[in-house]
Amino acid sequence: MSNEQIEQQSNPLKKYYRQPKQFVKLPSNYRFYTEGSISVPESREVAVYPMTAKDEMMFKTPDALLNGQATVDVIQSCIPAIKDAWQMPSIDCDAALMSIRMATYGTKMTVPITVPKTKIEKDLELDLQTSLGGILAAEYKDTFLWENMEIKTKPLSYAEFTKSALKSFEQARLQATVVDTKLSDEEKIAQFNVSFQKLTQLNVDMVVQTIESIRVDGQTVTDKKQIKEFVDNTSKEFFGAIMEHLEENRKRFQLAPQKVTSTEEEVKQGAPETYEV
Repeated sequence: MSNEQIEQQSNPLKKYYRQPKQFVKLPSNYRFYTEGSISVPESREVAVYPMTAKDEMMFKTPDALLNGQATVDVIQSCIPAIKDAWQMPSIDCDAALMSIRMATYGTKMTVPITVPKTKIEKDLELDLQTSLGGILAAEYKDTFLWENMEIKTKPLSYAEFTKSALKSFEQARLQATVVDTKLSDEEKIAQFNVSFQKLTQLNVDMVVQTIESIRVDGQTVTDKKQIKEFVDNTSKEFFGAIMEHLEENRKRFQLAPQKVTSTEEEVKQGAPETYEV
């Protein structure tokens, strides 16, 4: 008896399990994953399965969404090649989630909009395949030069990204709480200063996490402690240069706006002939 026959005999419903609906090559080209966190097929395209009912329910659990666990669980369920989605580079996240949505619901997505310069509200159908194509074609630039230095960077992992986002959210919530308290103005200012310092340190820590190495004077520095010491003590020009480099990479993987043409009736009511959403 063949293995397939044995499997079918053990559960005759197995052949009716969900099947992959998409095959995509993730934009990172599988760089930046830690060992064992992904199994890359020979085709270089990972299979994407539609969501199960359990997956859909995970996306409706606020706490699981906030701490990133729902996203991790759904990605690992629908893209089995990804063994540990916490280690997924953040530049692959949007592509993975869009592919899963398309595998589950199709390539079109309806979103409510208000037509610019009017009070007209309507549903707009977006083509996710077009948006996904732009992300999949993007390329992460890992190296830039500053003065006599060569700096090599990497995108944050999903775990690093989520941790940073949660800390930023906590500080923003703390600031909102301070505004609503009965503290004196002096006490509020002191609390805001503490919160601002923590947010500043978060940005510095994020930059340190993205730096893989700095090559200068014939030497390559990879030690995170030494890199952090350098970032803490370097000029604002260096910090500005690396932030610009990171922002340029972020824009490469940003969803491109889609162009919409207004109807004659919408134009009569003040809408532009075309606009972007």
